[in-house]
Amino acid sequence: MAESRRSPSVRRVVDNKKSTKIIKAAKCVLVGGVNSPVRSFSYVGGDPIPIYSGRGSRICDYDHNWYIDYVLSYGALILGHTRPEVMQSIKQTADLGVGFGATHKLEVELAERIKAAIPLLKKIRFVSSGTEAVMGAVRLARGVTGRSKIIKFERSYHGHADYLLKKAGSGLATMELPLSKGVPKSLLQDTIIARYGDRNEIDKIFAKFGPDIAAILVEPVGGNDGVVLPDKNFLKILRRITKRYGTLLIFDEVITGFRFHFGSAAAYFGIRPDIICLGKIIGGGLPIGAYGGSKRVMDQLAPLGGVYQASTFAGNPVVMSAGLSTLKVLASSRRDYRRLDRLALYLSRAVLEEARKQRIDLSIRQFKGIFSIHFKKKSHFKVFYRELLNAGVYLAPSEHESNFISFAHTKKDIDKTIGIAKKALCLLK
Repeated sequence: MAESRRSPSVRRVVDNKKSTKIIKAAKCVLVGGVNSPVRSFSYVGGDPIPIYSGRGSRICDYDHNWYIDYVLSYGALILGHTRPEVMQSIKQTADLGVGFGATHKLEVELAERIKAAIPLLKKIRFVSSGTEAVMGAVRLARGVTGRSKIIKFERSYHGHADYLLKKAGSGLATMELPLSKGVPKSLLQDTIIARYGDRNEIDKIFAKFGPDIAAILVEPVGGNDGVVLPDKNFLKILRRITKRYGTLLIFDEVITGFRFHFGSAAAYFGIRPDIICLGKIIGGGLPIGAYGGSKRVMDQLAPLGGVYQASTFAGNPVVMSAGLSTLKVLASSRRDYRRLDRLALYLSRAVLEEARKQRIDLSIRQFKGIFSIHFKKKSHFKVFYRELLNAGVYLAPSEHESNFISFAHTKKDIDKTIGIAKKALCLLK
């Protein structure tokens, strides 16, 4: 398909024949027609739309319908789609070879740039996904402490490792599943579930299991049960109690790393965790994960230590080049982070005000450049979502997922979205 070079305009979807055909074919060869459950639109109903291309803040389906995109590959594309500097870097690197299974300069340069932005990370290990990053961090914490138990928070999502799917958010919450089938109870016995923000519960857990707890795993800003607003005081409490018991504090920053400023959310909140997990943004939209910490902790990984972890595609040169070029742009555009915050706040306030006028029970959880929309009635979200989609606005297809503002979004995009949202809210009265 030849893509038009004119500036993509958003209009009401009137033709989706090609997209329908692709989804029908996908269901014959891909499980559920997708490779990740939330993409199936099971929460909102109907068929998903297959995406052909993206440019800036917008994506295009196979019928040439353009959408303002707030999913952005679930937060990975903070610069928007096909950013020229990133695309050029990918193409130049791919011409030299797409993978070697050996050390190369780009992975050193990306690690150095991350370390400079997050000085807490003295050593870094790259992997190929956020799930792998968290798995590696938990194994490392267990290896360093010699303990087995970990604490995670109810409805948080840290990837699809068996022992992390207990009362998880994201796709499991979307599908209203308390646990995935195929996960033996024996793998969950060392996973302790706590309520985020409940200090008394944390105190009780440590009073009972303290000497056996290897790590607390937490997102500084939750992103997989909608946006879970941060509690800075609670994060400080977690830091104090983990130090007291010799437990490691792991911040899962797969979503939040480089999201709110050029660095970690840990630094933004003034917390010093033992390990930080990264992903999404640091790969420029390509598959990546990373975790890092002090030299003492990280040197317990093989080949220096006895905690084993390996990955065929870790440090892939094409991925490293995309991540490196992305961080270079972010480093030179630090003031633009405040613009993301303003646009997200402007959008949230306008939609909330219209819902108030229409007497519709709606809430928006927004922190800086991310937001999630929640209706008291689940049926309202479905109608609202479909109306926005048909009018050219692409939101995450679940109230349990977050939406993102990118550097490519403009006030015109936001105004267009607000206008469409107001019309959709009128249908819910």
